Amino acid sequence: MDFRFDIIQEYAPFFLKGLGITIFVSIISIVVGSILGLAIGLGKMSTNRLIRFPFEWYVNFFRGTPLLVQMLLVHFGLMPIFFAQPSATVSLAVSLSLNSAAYVAEIFRAGIQSIDKGQMEAARSLGMTHTQAMRYIILPQALKRMIPPFANEFIVLIKDSSLGAVIAAPELMYWGRAAQGQYYRVWEPYLTVALIYLILTLSLSKLLNYLERKYSNQ
Repeated sequence: MDFRFDIIQEYAPFFLKGLGITIFVSIISIVVGSILGLAIGLGKMSTNRLIRFPFEWYVNFFRGTPLLVQMLLVHFGLMPIFFAQPSATVSLAVSLSLNSAAYVAEIFRAGIQSIDKGQMEAARSLGMTHTQAMRYIILPQALKRMIPPFANEFIVLIKDSSLGAVIAAPELMYWGRAAQGQYYRVWEPYLTVALIYLILTLSLSKLLNYLERKYSNQ
């Protein structure tokens, strides 16, 4: 097989640009998804059925439908309501954030419920409000247990961002498809893109494993 390194060399600046957008969108999505996920997770744990109902169905919808379909709905249905010319990058970030929130909500719910109920009762008996007990006693312990699933969710987000190529978001996979479309070559662009994703996810896994070991000893 004649492997053309000149294609990789020509598209290297575009691959780097796409990598930057992939990382940026993934970070924005995990941050926004975590904030929304915490609110949704707490809402889903409410003892009031009317309050719990919409949060449960939010999780059901975003976990039960394909991310690609959600992305198309956001870009071609939701975003045009607010913008005359929707940005594909913004649509990608919004889609990933909304999707991630559903999974992060379950991570928060499982992490909080894994803490012994006696700790909440003890905090309340010391005069803390429910919010104070959650903030100072429950969440700090739960967050340590959430690091592994959070790490997995971040890695999944990075890989799922490749779906942005479908709506022409200029992330990493978009430029792989552009190179393939220009030269009608498969191996060079897609192997390069795959290698970049592999290096990125393995590096992130190493970093998050280090953080997990560090905080598990505290």
